[in-house]
Amino acid sequence: MRVLVTGASGRLGRAVLPRLRDDGFVVRAVSRHPRQDSTVEWLTADLATGAGLTPAVAGVEAVLHLASSAARRTHEVDVLGTRRLVEAAGRAGVKHLVFVSIVGIDRVPLRYYRHKLAAEQVVTAGPVPWSILRATQFPELLEELLRNAARLGPVIGDPAVLAQPVDPVDVAARLAGMLVAGPSHAVEELGGPQVLRFDEAVRAWRAARRSRRPLLPVRIPGRLGRALRAGGLTTTATPTGTRTWADHLADTYGGTGRR
Repeated sequence: MRVLVTGASGRLGRAVLPRLRDDGFVVRAVSRHPRQDSTVEWLTADLATGAGLTPAVAGVEAVLHLASSAARRTHEVDVLGTRRLVEAAGRAGVKHLVFVSIVGIDRVPLRYYRHKLAAEQVVTAGPVPWSILRATQFPELLEELLRNAARLGPVIGDPAVLAQPVDPVDVAARLAGMLVAGPSHAVEELGGPQVLRFDEAVRAWRAARRSRRPLLPVRIPGRLGRALRAGGLTTTATPTGTRTWADHLADTYGGTGRR
């Protein structure tokens, strides 16, 4: 099966490409900037403008849509760009589009999540048979959040917020299985093997880094805080991923402490 992967140079894309190659897929990857890789056919395309999408979808049987832009041009990339991709895939006769979304986009009041939910609606209303996988947060994202929260010294955060980090390798494995299974016309969810309170994640992170930074508890106010403390970013779906927050910390820091 020839599969087009959008967002192939991103964090999830870097886990997906080797998994698909190992599973025998013929992979065509797209990014906004040219890349060289003898094991993958790389093309350039821009979801925000539509440039390059028609040749990108030509001759592929499935599209794995990973691309997203949380920081800027979110509506242009995630909503309008997804619509451009779906329309181009429909014209090309693509048989399956797998869209990667986020657990909690229908429960947690964040602007970015509203765009992701709108993108899901574009996919489900489009002409291409589809499957959607909502994943929980990646451990790398949780670590970035902790680093930012500790910029002033103590780790600042709401200790009761719940997270369920899932490793990109586990997500890549599920996506490969979804491609093999074919269109489900369903929204599936995948979370990591543990639900952690923020303070639990901080303690493990500090121990791995051999850091003595204290946790400064600050309660997140309003609807956002209530949703996060109630587990809006977590899922009870099974099976879960297998790699834990502790596994990520061990891989990142080993016995060397702070990096």
